[in-house]
Amino acid sequence: MARLDKLLLGMPATSASDLHVVVGQKPKYRIHGDVVEIEDHPVMAETDVKGYLFEILTEKEQAEYINNKDFDFAYAIEGEARYRCNYFFQRTGFGAVFRIIPEEIMTLDELNLPPILTHFTNIRSGMVLVTGPTGSGKSTSLAAMINHINLNERRHIVTIEDPIEFVHKNKKSVIEHREEGNHTVSFATALRAMIRQDTDVILVGEMRDLETISLALSAAAMGSLVYGTLHTNNAPKTIDRIIDVFPENQQNQVRTLLAESLRGVVAQLLLRKKHEPGRVAVNEILICNPAVANIIREGKIERLIDVMQGGKKDGMQIMDEELMRLVDGDIVDGTDAYMNATDKRRFEHYLN
Repeated sequence: MARLDKLLLGMPATSASDLHVVVGQKPKYRIHGDVVEIEDHPVMAETDVKGYLFEILTEKEQAEYINNKDFDFAYAIEGEARYRCNYFFQRTGFGAVFRIIPEEIMTLDELNLPPILTHFTNIRSGMVLVTGPTGSGKSTSLAAMINHINLNERRHIVTIEDPIEFVHKNKKSVIEHREEGNHTVSFATALRAMIRQDTDVILVGEMRDLETISLALSAAAMGSLVYGTLHTNNAPKTIDRIIDVFPENQQNQVRTLLAESLRGVVAQLLLRKKHEPGRVAVNEILICNPAVANIIREGKIERLIDVMQGGKKDGMQIMDEELMRLVDGDIVDGTDAYMNATDKRRFEHYLN
């Protein structure tokens, strides 16, 4: 067993989501949102960290890390868990962060996600975006959605990730996982190929650049169901981000394409529970109906909130109202809600 494995295997027992290892400090776990030092572990010198990190890499991977200064990959401890790993260099030398990826994929019900997410698994074409900051549970929610399709539909699903996170076993559907660098040159290359691969559902692990976003939109317009992620906090910002990626002379055309292809946006945050360990997901939901499509086409994104207010009966939700609901229900702290709210004035009185 690698020395690092002991720290990684300690994560489930402490409910840690991440492990941080850097030169000159003790290792730290992120537990329910807080970074907590592993007290009984000694401070790690440069030789310690290098030994821990290099022990689980091949010589080729070690060289790539040294040459590029950053290195992303997935690591598995058989029968226990998988980990998304990021190696980097910082002021004191080597550093790494490990995110645990449970082997058992939780269902939408187990995650207590809004029932409307099931609707986003039943549609046959178009684009659904799951958004939120790093560590907000986007990958977990998407894995639950893919799992729902896998359990209930006979479809061809392909994921493109860097690195591969949740691994799905074939059930009713056929699922293929492709990793950037190992199985395809890039997200864009994989997306181009999928047009010829009889693909029903495509998961794009990160909508990171103009080419990837453009090809994902094209795949959605051509009849695939495309799931993608962005690091945005709400639905209006998500639509603005997609459009703003393109040059100004293409934005009118992109608005039209997005209005025709977008099926929904699920923005997600994770907040600490107030009275017990753990965190709770908070979601904003936009469903693309004819009114939303017209707003996108006309570029009047500020009007989306009004449509979402009127679409509650259809499953739409606004982030600030969900935050207020959780505060009123004594589930999350008002100060945490204030820190994550869009209209902070509604939550200012909780700061005292």
